[in-house]
Amino acid sequence: MKAEMDKIVSLSLGENTAELQKYLSSLTNDQLISVITNSALKGKKVGTTIKGIFKGSPPNSTEGSNRRLLVYEHCIPLCESGELQTEVAADIIGLLMLETHTLSGSSLAQLASLFVDAIKVGKMGSGKSLELFPTVLTALAACEALAYGKGELSGEEYKKQLINSLCSSRDVPLSSDELQFLVEKVLRMFTKLDLQEIPPLVYQLLLLSAKGCKKQVLDGIINYFKEQDVQQEEEQKHGESLDLEVQSIPQDQLRHVEGTAILHIVFAVRLDHELGREFLKSFKTSYVDLCPFSVALLLSVARIQRYEEQVFDLLKGAIIKSFKDEQLQQGSKFLQDLLTGHCSVAQMILDTVKNSVFGWDHVTQGLVQLGFFLLDTFGPKPGPFGKSTEGSATVARTPTQQACKLGGQVLLQSFKMHEPIRGEILEQVLNRLVTKTASPVNHYLDLFSDIVVSAPMILLESSSKVTETFDHMSYLPLATVQGLLKAVQPLLKISMSLKDALILVLRKAMFSSQLDGRKSAVTGFLLLLKNFKVLGSLASSQCSQAISSSQIQVDVHSRYNSAANEAFCLEILSSLRRCLGQQADVRLMLYEGFYDVLRRNSQLASSIMQTLFSQLRRYYEPEQDLLPPVKLEPCITAHGDQIYLQEPLAHLVSCTVHCLMWLQNMRQSAQRNADNSDEEDEEEEEGYQSDLQAILESMTRRMIKSELEDFELDKSAEFSLGSSVGVKNNIYAVLVMGVYEVLMEYNFVKANYSKSCFEELIELFSRYHKLSEILKEKSGKGRVPSHKTPRSLLSMGFTSTLVTVLFRDTTQSREEALSVLRSNGEFVRYTVSVVVQKIQQLEETGHTDGPDGQSTDRTFRFLCDMTSVLMWRYTNIPSVVEEAGKKEKRSSLSQLCLEGLLRIFTTCQQRYPDKMAQLLSTSTASWEISIRYTKIIATKLMTSAITGNLY
Repeated sequence: MKAEMDKIVSLSLGENTAELQKYLSSLTNDQLISVITNSALKGKKVGTTIKGIFKGSPPNSTEGSNRRLLVYEHCIPLCESGELQTEVAADIIGLLMLETHTLSGSSLAQLASLFVDAIKVGKMGSGKSLELFPTVLTALAACEALAYGKGELSGEEYKKQLINSLCSSRDVPLSSDELQFLVEKVLRMFTKLDLQEIPPLVYQLLLLSAKGCKKQVLDGIINYFKEQDVQQEEEQKHGESLDLEVQSIPQDQLRHVEGTAILHIVFAVRLDHELGREFLKSFKTSYVDLCPFSVALLLSVARIQRYEEQVFDLLKGAIIKSFKDEQLQQGSKFLQDLLTGHCSVAQMILDTVKNSVFGWDHVTQGLVQLGFFLLDTFGPKPGPFGKSTEGSATVARTPTQQACKLGGQVLLQSFKMHEPIRGEILEQVLNRLVTKTASPVNHYLDLFSDIVVSAPMILLESSSKVTETFDHMSYLPLATVQGLLKAVQPLLKISMSLKDALILVLRKAMFSSQLDGRKSAVTGFLLLLKNFKVLGSLASSQCSQAISSSQIQVDVHSRYNSAANEAFCLEILSSLRRCLGQQADVRLMLYEGFYDVLRRNSQLASSIMQTLFSQLRRYYEPEQDLLPPVKLEPCITAHGDQIYLQEPLAHLVSCTVHCLMWLQNMRQSAQRNADNSDEEDEEEEEGYQSDLQAILESMTRRMIKSELEDFELDKSAEFSLGSSVGVKNNIYAVLVMGVYEVLMEYNFVKANYSKSCFEELIELFSRYHKLSEILKEKSGKGRVPSHKTPRSLLSMGFTSTLVTVLFRDTTQSREEALSVLRSNGEFVRYTVSVVVQKIQQLEETGHTDGPDGQSTDRTFRFLCDMTSVLMWRYTNIPSVVEEAGKKEKRSSLSQLCLEGLLRIFTTCQQRYPDKMAQLLSTSTASWEISIRYTKIIATKLMTSAITGNLY
């Protein structure tokens, strides 16, 4: 039969229809049936073969019409035989449905009778061909006249006669009790039938529901599949515990049957709106009845426009109620004992996503809509001045935050599993990043970042969408740009075209008329410098920001890549140097980013340090006899009557100091580990390092000698923000105080616990404190306080070290030097105040200024050290002693320590919820003290709830 099949296929592909007709006429009916049967059983070319037969059988000729009927009469039982593959049977039925309208009236009548007879005698095994039956009846109803007995009937009347003869049970008048009995009996049969027999039975039940018992029918179908899912889940868990595969029903078979049943129900709901209303009503009162199958069904029904809004409102309410109940249950031991199990709607939705991989195309669009609906509805809302009304906590805690996170999970998992919807998800995420400029978009950035990490190669297929987003960067908020650029880093390492497109956009942004555009350019260039390593740079384990192992790993240590990266990085540095002539905000970003770049790309040290050195020399007074050692006048600029900061001098000095100290530490480590090195590089580095050290030592010596009058900042100076002179003096004061702080940190590190060096440090602090007190005094005289304590430039690591040595260092050799610091009460108080300030910044923003401020691991380690010290100080020094000597109306050291502990506790809850036990265990205090600390926190929180003031 293969020859006949090949002949039919080849002729059908040609244009000579007459030759095809002639060949088909030469075949007997038995031969034609054999050709169809063989090709269907083998699953090869069956569709092409049937199409060829239809092509060579004109419906307007008697022979062609008879041949077409023969194909139908043979294919219907063949599909019901169960011998064909599911896909092959579906293809055959699909082809027959397309050609049904070409059949003559008599052929349609014979075909309809064939269906009726087969149904009555129970020959419809799989029920696959039943999908064809409604099409046949529709075509039959369109016929004008058909022979019936000795007379004629219209097609519509003929169809009614067929239905009457077929639907004996449905058309028999039944009372409500009889109908309910029938429905219950059919539903009880579900568990006794083979799984493949369920969809036809569901279809019949739905037809029967037109008479009544709609809720009973729907509940019965949903409960059956709910029980099947529970049974399979239990079997899967049991099998995993025994390392066996125990499945009474194959999972893929169950999911395909569920998908077919969902299609039947959705089709019935389209035709019967009363059925749709009954379906939604059953879930409006409680979400307990939900299950993965009903969630999938709801999402499919949501594709019907009239139900879309109702379905998503229903799911929104169920999700929030579920999260609230879960939160209540977790916070109450009584509820945990009373309610042993919790019905998690979120888990049901995620299970639905997982199940949808089995060909549930009718569900996937609903999942995408639900994901974005949750993100849009429950995402952070804009507050005053565009700031988010919710903290940027890394962990979702409130039901609203959890619902938003669920939306992201749904979209991420759907993106991974379903290729057809990836483009739509990506496009919608990027569109929201571009359009929602007035609202926080952190949740969309998190989703985009997760997508990039999970499927970078897939995203490259849609790189044009990412490139289009780059074009809008100059107009986006800075926070959005930073998040977007961090997210695309893995893509830039594997796509040269994407990297080139980004660089072009950043270069344009560098000359943008908008300040945010230029800041975005600096952010982008700094991120590129941190992520494109040059050969010879230190290993990522030594850097503050290691690339996640889940991201794309690229061989950047090959000769070509390292050379290309070095040229690339030097070109970027050249572009960044232009920023040193721009506004203070742009320069500030550059100074804050250079340290991290240096740690990630140590081979760029020479270029970075030379840039900082040349910039610092502009504001340094080289004449050693002149005071003060820094030039403040070039640090400001005037525009009309307004005075602005032009150069954040203190941040420049801070960046230079930290880069220098890190390089010196690395040089010492390298000298201990390496036998030889490049002498020329050493000489060059030692050159600028010694020059910088000389400058810093000279600045320290002369800043100590300088009086406030040298800066024109004595008590007689004006600090009112209402005048240009006052604004200028305020800027000068903040710059000078910042320089004092940076030099304090530098001299502490270089002192190596030398008493004389610590005495110089206290001299620096005394001048800092004196200027700070003048600012406070001047600001307090006005009607409205104009002074706000500037953010300290001490690094988080240094403040942690400083507070530790002040309170806990018992080393005998250091005692004399440390007594210089400990004996100065104002310095000790200042140190604790800066510690509290750093913790507060970490609590509010998730990071701190200065080195290691962006590293979550390092900041958590600093928190642990601070917790230990502050707890020791609070529990070992009685507050009564402090109260006795207290003269001023300000918080005691114990109160500052308690505030610090409270902020650490809150910060850890928000930022490091999984590390709370580790935070307490790192304390050198005993477990009893940890318990006492917890009681202190609880007491303070209860007091704050009453007074409304936490701190």
